[in-house]
This record gives sequence, structure tokens and C-alpha cells, in this order.
Amino acid sequence: MLSTYNAPDELEVTLCGYLAQTHRDFEVVVADDGSGPETRDRIAQVQASTGLTISHLWQRDDGFRKCRILNRAIAQARGDVLVLSDGDCIPREDFVETHARLARRGHFVSGGRVRLASEVGPRLAGDDVLNGLLFDESWLRARRALVRRRDRRKLTRSRRRATWLDRLTTTRATWNGHNASAWKADLLRVNGFDERMTYPVEDRELGERLRNAGVRPIQARHRAVCAHVEHDRPWLDPEAQARNERLRAETRGVPRPLRIFPGLSRGRDWTEHGIHKGPRPAESAHPGTHM
Repeated sequence: MLSTYNAPDELEVTLCGYLAQTHRDFEVVVADDGSGPETRDRIAQVQASTGLTISHLWQRDDGFRKCRILNRAIAQARGDVLVLSDGDCIPREDFVETHARLARRGHFVSGGRVRLASEVGPRLAGDDVLNGLLFDESWLRARRALVRRRDRRKLTRSRRRATWLDRLTTTRATWNGHNASAWKADLLRVNGFDERMTYPVEDRELGERLRNAGVRPIQARHRAVCAHVEHDRPWLDPEAQARNERLRAETRGVPRPLRIFPGLSRGRDWTEHGIHKGPRPAESAHPGTHM
């Protein structure tokens, strides 16, 4: 599923990436946080011209409510394994295949992205995605497109090398909103996204609740790869970021070595502000649950 907001050109190029996938048994769910009619029309055009299966979920524009529309998408999605990304993150052709291959119950997959210079965006066409050029190192180097040189390692076509790079990386596997997947049952078990969260780090908080629920991460930043054209973030609000970090701290709770002291929080794996509003229903509680 793809989150989007008033970026139809970027969304169209991203949808070309899903048209080029080697694994074809999937549906695309666009979780739309209040875009204007141009996004709706563009989705209809792509669907009519390509036959790609796309569901479009929309809510009215009332500020940043990405978590709310994503929760609707999680609840309505038909698949057992859900891959979450953004409408401006273009998947490599093996993206869905890799997430499907790595999917294991009780685990979530943490993928990676190649960051592209903002100047590349206006020149990027659907054909560049469909013919595989977007993930060709020579093509990117000729256009000085890579923001970070170390991202070249994510362009490897060797599954064996990518697997070793994922084992050797010191980067922690986290839930990344641009590229992550989990079993729908596990996302429902933690009640999806906390709808109090705005930008940024709203995705990381979900991953921390998954960890608290015993859902373990699989590092795949060199195997499950997408590309993202860098852009400004004028909506970044320092006060909102500070509030989000406080909510994350409540979710994480006290580090394990300090939990021997009575009254200290073990962290939470359920939010009362998620798909279902309120405490966890008694019938869905499971052994080892802590709130």
C-alpha cells in the first residue's frame, strides 16, 4: 500500500514500478490523505491503460492524517502480507518478490532506499522505470543522480552479495514507512498506527510496538530496494516532532536492565488511538502482552 498527498506525477512513476514487478500476485492500495481530484483521475488513467489492480482510499484534507488513512488501508487490505511504502518511492522490479520471499510469521521486513537528487525528478519518466534504467548504476552515475555514494551497494543484482551486506550492516532494522512489510495479523495485533502521530517518525513508533509484541525485524536494506527523489519538507514542525518523540519514549518504556525496579514501564504493544479506538479487546489479548 502506498501513502500519497497531492503528488500525482510522482505517484504515476511509482505505479510504473509496480507494473514492472516480477511477482504479479498483488494489489496496490493507494492511501490518499486528502489529495485533489487530479490524483484520483491519474490513478484511473493508469489503471485503465495498464490493467494494474489499484484500490483508492481517500479521506478529506484536514492536515497531516497519514496514520489514519493507512489504518483504513490496513483494515481493508485483502492480502495476508502487507508491504507499506510511499507514493513517491519507486520499487525495483524485484521489490514485491523480495518482500514475499522474506515474509515470515512473527517478523517484519525492513527495506532500504536509494536517494536520488531532486534535479532528477522532473526528468524522470515511466519508461526509465519500466526498462530498469532507474536502478542501473552507470545510468545514475552519468546523471549524477545519487545523493550518497554508499547507496551504490544497494544497486547490486547479486542476491548473495546483498544478503551478506544485510548481515554485515551496522544500521538497525526499523519499521521504515517508505519500505517495510509485515503480516496483516501482526499489524492488527498492535492496532496499526497511532493516529496521534504526525510527521516525522510516525512509522518508527509502529515498529517499536511490533518489537514489544515479539515481532522481530529482518534487515533487508540491500535486498528490498526502492528509489526516492529527495525533496524539501516544509511541513516539518519541531513541536510536532518533539511530541512524537515523547510518544515513542512511552512506547519503548524503560530499557530491560532497569525493569527490575517496581513500577517501571515495560513499554506498550497496543495503541488506544489506532484502527480500533480504546483498550485491547479481551478476546485478542495474547500471552506475554504488555500495555
